[in-house]
Amino acid sequence: MKYKKIGDILILDNSYSKNDFEELSKKHNVKTIMKIDHIQGTKREPIYKILYGSETETINKENGCLFKLDLAKVMWSKGNNNERLRIAKLVEDDETVLDMFAGIGYFSIPIGVHSNAKEVISIEINPNSYEFLCENIKLNKLNNVTPILGDCMVETPKFKADRIVMGYVKTTHHYLKVAIDSLNKGGILHYHETVPEKLMKTRPIERIISQAGNRDVELIKINKIKKYAPGVEHVVIDARID
Repeated sequence: MKYKKIGDILILDNSYSKNDFEELSKKHNVKTIMKIDHIQGTKREPIYKILYGSETETINKENGCLFKLDLAKVMWSKGNNNERLRIAKLVEDDETVLDMFAGIGYFSIPIGVHSNAKEVISIEINPNSYEFLCENIKLNKLNNVTPILGDCMVETPKFKADRIVMGYVKTTHHYLKVAIDSLNKGGILHYHETVPEKLMKTRPIERIISQAGNRDVELIKINKIKKYAPGVEHVVIDARID
């Protein structure tokens, strides 16, 4: 049986057996046991089943940050925790950072906590995620994170940033042009994509170049996050756009 613990909630994978859930809850010190079937739509909403208990709201601590969330309403990707801290540590003093697809603050909160960013602009389309984003800004006592409820395609062009995080993997390439257009000269793009292993070194950067127009693109790094599916990798492309 595979599982992950988020705050005081245990998430079992699809192969769970008919265990004594009460005993399992005591063993892992959790109040609720759930199964997340999948995450659906652009608002990244979970399809779930409660196996034990009833409360789905919790506070998860990660990388010295606090994240309040409701696992019946919003997603949590535990496998990306190293990437969230990596990006936060790359942010330089006084940078303006734009976090597209901000969710509950997966990247925005660590950047706010671990860097000296001038401002983090966090755009999220899901009202439930936006609500927790606002709560998490307060929970972590941050005054440099600005939450915005709206569509990244509409909101991103209103801003200019030194660094843009695109922490979403489905159809993210459709948003590349608005992201690049909002990057200051010499700005850094962190672009997420799920890509077949054989295309990992070519397709993501080619997509960035194709949307950059006459601006020069420098590939800094291809960072592998995790296996997304057999033969498919979740990667992050760090690129400088001049």
